[in-house]
Amino acid sequence: MEKIRVALVYGGMSGEHSVSCLTAASVMRAIDRDLYEVVPIAIAKDGTWVPGIDDPEGLEANGPHGEVQVGEEKIIAGFGPGAEFCVVNERKEMRSLGRIDIVFPLLHGPFGEDGTIQGLFEMMGIPYVGCGVFASAAGMDKHFTKVVLEEAGIPFTPYVLADAPRWANEPDAVREEASRLKFPLYVKPARAGSSLGISRVANMEDLDAAIEVAHKVDSKVLIEQGIPGREIECAVLGGREGRGPRASVLGEIVLTSQWYDFETKYEDNGGFRMQIPAKLPEDLAAEMQEMACRVFTAFDCEGLTRVDFFLTEEGPSRVVVNEINTMPGFTNVSMYPALWEATGLPYAELINELCAQAASRPAGRR
Repeated sequence: MEKIRVALVYGGMSGEHSVSCLTAASVMRAIDRDLYEVVPIAIAKDGTWVPGIDDPEGLEANGPHGEVQVGEEKIIAGFGPGAEFCVVNERKEMRSLGRIDIVFPLLHGPFGEDGTIQGLFEMMGIPYVGCGVFASAAGMDKHFTKVVLEEAGIPFTPYVLADAPRWANEPDAVREEASRLKFPLYVKPARAGSSLGISRVANMEDLDAAIEVAHKVDSKVLIEQGIPGREIECAVLGGREGRGPRASVLGEIVLTSQWYDFETKYEDNGGFRMQIPAKLPEDLAAEMQEMACRVFTAFDCEGLTRVDFFLTEEGPSRVVVNEINTMPGFTNVSMYPALWEATGLPYAELINELCAQAASRPAGRR
């Protein structure tokens, strides 16, 4: 039986470039080689596409600081019927990477999970794992995430928008609106991932500096009210043949540091631990799983999404959606695969299910 040729695309132009390389290593090690032929494609930090390496140990060698290197060979993409990826060298010699049945974009952050690369695959007519253009774009943008959640009647964290034009033209209005939120506040780039550029603000005196830090990452910034409570996460997996989405058991991020920033996630492993399954009453867990599936449906997600909640001790809305991740951390020890492992779906089988879903989708705008 002919193997399915799956292009694993990793690296990328975002601040999560190195994390993506680690993700590719985990998938390469776990994917069923009897079913799939891996075609590695790497994207350097400057956006150059190059032939990747099918070498998990090599990709993991530099830990959370690995980087795709650019050599004399580069990859170009064609569009339209029969579109393919080709390798071209400095002498303008060209060779095709051959048939690609599925693309698995193992990319995080801008130009990876924000709908841009999904649109490229749409134009090439190649099936790909994960959410389509709209869901990816809306889920990546923390502002529009809240817009979609509000329309769906799903509780979310209170916020103030501080994009570059508004901060330049009406900073006093931004400060005044922010002062009505309860401290501490969290100032976040609207379209970054892995907690890059986020600051915890304990008083108004520190707000301006935090906004400037966030603007270095993204011109669009949110000021969010801190929600005292537990951080609960749920992995959602799309269904095939018209079936609805499925929710995993719930997990909890238990912090031993002050908050869950980039260093805590990827460098200081002692700063947190994952409690799987989360210790919750059955009825509350079922409510959160049902809400996670509602979020998945509201955004028209496909494939995989992780929904992150705050669980408060009191108030009319005890369960509040913090954010969604349409390409969540996907190393073999990340929360999303770990939640499905605890639900009864091992990592290798999860990869197979996601690839099968991608292959079964009809072509068309997503």
